[in-house]
Amino acid sequence: MRLLFSIGAVLVAGIFAGGDVAGIAAPGPKFEPPKNEPQRLAADRDAQTVDVELILAVDVSYSMDMDELAIQREGYAQAIQSKEFLQALKLGPNGRIAVTYFEWAASSDQKIIIPWRLVDGPETADAVAAEIMKTPIRRASRTSISGAITFAMPLFDEDPYRGLRRVIDISGDGPNNNGGPVTVARDAALEKGIVINGLPIMVKEPSYSTMDIDNLDFYYEDCVIGGPGSFVITIKDRDKFKEAIRTKLLMEVAGRTPERPVMRVADKEPRVNCLIGEKIWSDRWGR
Repeated sequence: MRLLFSIGAVLVAGIFAGGDVAGIAAPGPKFEPPKNEPQRLAADRDAQTVDVELILAVDVSYSMDMDELAIQREGYAQAIQSKEFLQALKLGPNGRIAVTYFEWAASSDQKIIIPWRLVDGPETADAVAAEIMKTPIRRASRTSISGAITFAMPLFDEDPYRGLRRVIDISGDGPNNNGGPVTVARDAALEKGIVINGLPIMVKEPSYSTMDIDNLDFYYEDCVIGGPGSFVITIKDRDKFKEAIRTKLLMEVAGRTPERPVMRVADKEPRVNCLIGEKIWSDRWGR
C-alpha cells in the first residue's frame, strides 16, 4: 500500500507511543570444525545486522535555489543529530542503522557525499552530520529521479551491513525530465524488495521556467514511491522544511507509517501523467 500525507498529519510523538576461537581442532584422521564455530558466525552476522539500510537521495537540480539547498543540507544534518532521532534509533531491535547520502541531478550526475556509515548513537550521528555539512553545496542541470533510483539500487550490494529493511529516500522539487521513465526504475527497485519513500518539495509556485508542476505530491505517490508502507511527506512551507525531514527520518528508522493516510483514488490509473516532466522538457526545447 502506498501512503500520502502532509507533515501536519504526522504526530512525531506517536513514533515513540561470542565464543573463543583459540581451540581450533588439532590435526587428526578426521577434521572436526570447532564446536563454537556456529555461535561465532552467528555473532558476526548479528554484529553486521542493522534495522534499516537507508539511502538518502537528494535533488540538487537548478530548480532548487541556493537557500533551499542550504536548508535541505542543514535539515538532514540536524535530523540525524536530533534527540528524537536518537531515541527512535534505540527503539529498534538492533539499535543501529546504515546510511549513505548522495546528491543527484541528470541521469549521469550522482555524487556520493556520505559513503555507507553505521549510525548507532550520538558520536556516529554527529560524525555523519559533520560530513554532510562540510561538503560544498553544488547545483546541476536536469532532473532524473529514474537515474537516482537506478544509481541507488546497487549501493545496497556495496553496504557491509545487512538491514531488516532497505529504503531509498528521494527528495526533489520537480518531476523526472531526463533518463528512463521513472516508473520503470521504481518497479525495478520494488522487484528487489526495496521501499521508496518521497519528500516532494513544493515551497514555490509552479513555474514553466523551472518546469515545476502542480500536484507534485500526487506525482510522487503515483509515479515515484512504492513498496510496503511507502509514504510521502510534502513540504509546502519553507519554515517547515527541517521539521519535515526530521519527521520522515524518524518514521523510516522506526519503520512506521502514518495513522491517517490519504488513500489513492479508486481507479488504478495515476492521477498525474508519469511522463509529464519529459513532455514539458520536449515542449520547451523541442526534443
